[in-house]
Amino acid sequence: MTAPSDDRGRAMTAMEGEPTPALLVLADGEVFEGEAIGAEPPGGIATGELVFNTVLSGYQEVLTDPSYAGQVIAFTYPHIGNYGVNVEDDEAPAPHCRGVVLRALPPRPSSWRAQESLEDFLRRHRVPGIAGVDTRRLTRHVREVGAIGCAFGTASERALAAAAGDEPGTTGRDLVSAVTTPAPYVRGSGPYRVVAYDFGVKQTMLRCLDQLAQVTVVPADFPADDALGQEPDGVFLSNGPGDPAALGAQAGIVSELLGNVPVFGICLGHQLLATGLGGRTYKLPFGHHGGNHPVQRMAGGHVEITSQNHNYAVAESSLVRGGTRVAEVTHVNLNDDVVEGIVALGVAAFGVQYHPEAGPGPHDARYLFDRFAALMDSVRT
Repeated sequence: MTAPSDDRGRAMTAMEGEPTPALLVLADGEVFEGEAIGAEPPGGIATGELVFNTVLSGYQEVLTDPSYAGQVIAFTYPHIGNYGVNVEDDEAPAPHCRGVVLRALPPRPSSWRAQESLEDFLRRHRVPGIAGVDTRRLTRHVREVGAIGCAFGTASERALAAAAGDEPGTTGRDLVSAVTTPAPYVRGSGPYRVVAYDFGVKQTMLRCLDQLAQVTVVPADFPADDALGQEPDGVFLSNGPGDPAALGAQAGIVSELLGNVPVFGICLGHQLLATGLGGRTYKLPFGHHGGNHPVQRMAGGHVEITSQNHNYAVAESSLVRGGTRVAEVTHVNLNDDVVEGIVALGVAAFGVQYHPEAGPGPHDARYLFDRFAALMDSVRT
């Protein structure tokens, strides 16, 4: 089988049964060689905003996290796919990411839990990928230039470069509407009643809430009056993809909820909580994507190792409005001082930027679900 020329005069060929050569091209012109894996994208071109993730395991949870909508995930760990995949580890029914970039894809999984290989999983869900990439060089480059548009596949370098240049990224885009539930549904059997806004919620997050409450999961645009009409003990704001600044309607809903019911937000939910309080967000150079970020609690100085996945963050200076502070910072990232948690002043609400449910782990921060229960109790009494 013959693959297209790469525009540099070097023909790329692959014999029957051998890997198909592919290229990854960034919007700034950087080119990386590799081999096509997963599904074949239309026209041999897949595009998205490229980010890197540093987890050593948990690749299935990462790939099925709806927060990656619009993005291509480059894994820094050299071997991805070692233990295959199984349905129990899915965070959503299907991946929403645009593609995956790997250094090495093992030819067969080795785990008693494996139900299929990662390659078969990608093909079944029509997710394209590229393996054999020098992900060390790629990660160092992204650390310098930031999250960047990319294109990869078996098309020519010229076609891939043009597609990478046209990739809009996530800035200013509402990606939540593509991943939220179309209609409310109920799950869980705990003693509280919680309305959970689905901005791209992970299943592990819902399982943690199930232990606390009967949870009514609602679409991202569910009116605040309807949520309050269910007389919940609390409202939960989930994780999700894209730019929080593009979600004015959702921020307005959160603003209407505040002061009427206890609110707990995670990741995008934390950003929307801050926005609903009058704060603002900004885009990080290359975001936080991994399972080993050190976060310090401001009260007491305790350090938690946390799972993170976000490109945007809350601006600390914006938490003071008209000379009045609307929220206190409760947690800070020790790598770069990014705000990792806030508690509202004057209303019952708090949020964290990282993932206390941590699928994949660690589980240092799962106490925050107990804190949500305590907040609901304090209002009940």
